[in-house]
Amino acid sequence: MTPFTPWVYRSRDIYRHWAPVFKIISILWIVLATFMLVPLVVLLLENDPDAPAFAVSVLIIISAAALTWLLTYRASLELKPWQMFILTAASWVTISGFASLPLILGAPQLTFTNAVFESVSAITTTGSTILVGIEHFSDGLKLWRGLMQWMGGIGIIVMGIAILPFLKVGGMRLFHTESSDWSDKVMPRTGGIAKATLTIYVSLTLFAIGSYWFGGMTLLDATVHGMSSLSTGGFANSDASFGAYSEQPWLLWMASLFMLSGALPFVLYIRFIRSSRDALWKDQQVRGLLKLLLAAILVLSAWRVLHGDNWFVSLTHVTFNVVSVVTTTGYASDDYTLWGALPVAAFFYLTFVGGCSGSTSGGMKVFRLQIATLMLRNQLRYLIHANGVFTTRYNQQPVTSDISRSVVAFSFFFFITIAALALSLSALGLDLVTALSGAATAVANVGPGLGDIIGPAGNFSSLPDAAKWLLCIGMLMGRLEILTVVVLLTPMFWRR
Repeated sequence: MTPFTPWVYRSRDIYRHWAPVFKIISILWIVLATFMLVPLVVLLLENDPDAPAFAVSVLIIISAAALTWLLTYRASLELKPWQMFILTAASWVTISGFASLPLILGAPQLTFTNAVFESVSAITTTGSTILVGIEHFSDGLKLWRGLMQWMGGIGIIVMGIAILPFLKVGGMRLFHTESSDWSDKVMPRTGGIAKATLTIYVSLTLFAIGSYWFGGMTLLDATVHGMSSLSTGGFANSDASFGAYSEQPWLLWMASLFMLSGALPFVLYIRFIRSSRDALWKDQQVRGLLKLLLAAILVLSAWRVLHGDNWFVSLTHVTFNVVSVVTTTGYASDDYTLWGALPVAAFFYLTFVGGCSGSTSGGMKVFRLQIATLMLRNQLRYLIHANGVFTTRYNQQPVTSDISRSVVAFSFFFFITIAALALSLSALGLDLVTALSGAATAVANVGPGLGDIIGPAGNFSSLPDAAKWLLCIGMLMGRLEILTVVVLLTPMFWRR
């Protein structure tokens, strides 16, 4: 044995542990570069000066992917659970970094911090932006912003269905831990579910693009808004967000429908098409989301009417903005912070809700609120009947103790993350409203916050760089269901 033998064995162990992760990541980088070719072609056809920026970005990404693949091509693609935690976090971080290249090299010529913030916001489908004068940017750059959100949307669904349940985190775990797992009954393999989900996602996106185009948008605007509606991302081609179409109510109603479509479980769409026509309505999570939206819309519409606004205009804008915030899309058709104290408080609370598990939306997700309510009801029963035996059921299935623990753990870390992030932003000099709403909107992946700075009429460009990096961390943690990131920060994970 030579002095170098221990080093050789250790190098082999490191390679065996990390090579499979980066081999898969290199494939994802190739996918990213492929999508980047779309705006590049558009820019070349228009002879736009932004074309070289996209061309160089594609070359950088492909070169990095090729080098990584050559170094890891012998590695197996089979991953252990701990490797999947690393893959999940590392893929989203590196893709966000590479996606920012056109923003740095192209016409906006953003600083590294601003470019990363914009790309993280896009990939996580948060929708917060630092860009000003979006109307004047190239068509390719506008298209790239929409494509980033669209990619993030399908990535979120696939992660929620295929990866997070395996890691025993995320909402879809509720359905994978039961013997009557309906997602496995719909399609026998995860690959089949992913393929069917992609087909539905593409179909709904094309339908949204066609509807917006027919409704009066230009083809570019219809394409970008169609992608950002289904991904519940919220990027628009105007500084006014969807407010650029505030005088066209039919577009607001169509957008509300498409945002809601993106916030519903995509596995249920598969069931609806293949076997059960009432799959969506029978689901307790979907019914809960629709009831919440209806209640919020009725209350806030009544508030505006009582304050002298036209009932149809009120109903249209309230429906659009409530659906936008609850589904974590982040569009704004009006500055709802000017509607009064009650709407401001209501929108702050709605920021935390989110859509359904297995959808493109962020937030806590409706099912967690429903299970927490069921747990609270049972606890009250125990106080009255100390020796009673009560079973918590959700969607006609018993909720096991590990699911209850998962809901409690997620909820705890969700609010702890927001509290810590808000405190850190306050330490940087931000006022309480900006710090608290900024932290909430980042972790919940909603987009706009409250107040004059980051409210629906503002953006995040004036925040200090340190605040933008903190918000990037919050957006990524929220999108990855928090526990996926928190577990990487524990010593026990690295001592496995």
